[in-house]
Amino acid sequence: MSSRNGEPLIQARGLVKRFGELVAVDGIDFDLQRGEAFGFLGPNGAGKTSTMRMIGCVSPVTDGTLSIFGLDPAKDGVAIRGRLGVVPQMDTLDMELTVRENIVIYGRYFGLQRKALAARADELLEFVELSERANDRVEPLSGGMKRRLTIARSLVNDPDVMLLDEPTTGLDPQARHVVWDRLYRLKRQGTTLLLTTHYMDEAEQLCDRLVVMDRGKIVAEGSPRELIERYSTREVVELRFDDGSRPEDLGYWTEGLVTRVESLPDRVLLYTQDGDAASHGLHERGLVPESILVRRSTLEDVFLHLTGRSLIE
Repeated sequence: MSSRNGEPLIQARGLVKRFGELVAVDGIDFDLQRGEAFGFLGPNGAGKTSTMRMIGCVSPVTDGTLSIFGLDPAKDGVAIRGRLGVVPQMDTLDMELTVRENIVIYGRYFGLQRKALAARADELLEFVELSERANDRVEPLSGGMKRRLTIARSLVNDPDVMLLDEPTTGLDPQARHVVWDRLYRLKRQGTTLLLTTHYMDEAEQLCDRLVVMDRGKIVAEGSPRELIERYSTREVVELRFDDGSRPEDLGYWTEGLVTRVESLPDRVLLYTQDGDAASHGLHERGLVPESILVRRSTLEDVFLHLTGRSLIE
């Protein structure tokens, strides 16, 4: 079995993916350990999906090495795919079939016996809270229900690793939280998760460890908390101004009060260890914005620091 002696389930060294002149993935290194939730965080076009497609053995490696369960995806694609659960960016459910049939028919691709498959389908539908919709057709289901069904279907072969490409894109906030809850439960049960996302709150919720990707390269790696501690400050003060009232020289007002200033189109971010002290200092100097918000640093602040632009584009 894979990962004996602590070896990674997936290991990449100098991994490259090119499409003609375009370098989508530019020499990245990463390891995925058994039982962890590992994320690729980055904007659209950062190379996340291209990386996932190579891991899923549906897109060949251009250069570098990629080992999955100790196997070579170029030679052992069928064996590797049999041990993966894949939740693609777009749902690929059969709209003409029922909820239950989508799981059962997918399970047959893995050679599962009918009797075992019937019990497995019941178990998975209960897990994603779709038992009452088992005999309904898929087409009229909500986006959140379809996503949960896709997750249930991807678990039918009891995979060693689940690949989740943008698992909650397009869902409303309530549906996102339901999906997060299911994924968190899988993590608690010891399932190994590998996901891509451009949502920072999703990465903070689900990932034990993550890499930040930008333009095909990995620009940072660590746990969400480690990345925040390394690249940001303990707190951030958000200032918003009325039209035309934002001062041109913010350095004059903030000198000595904050570590760094980030000017965004709609607000100004002040990075500091003590937000209340910084706010008080601004007030004493006579700077009166429309609103002041003091908050803890997040992964969005990390990304702004690393790339100088907003993550969601």
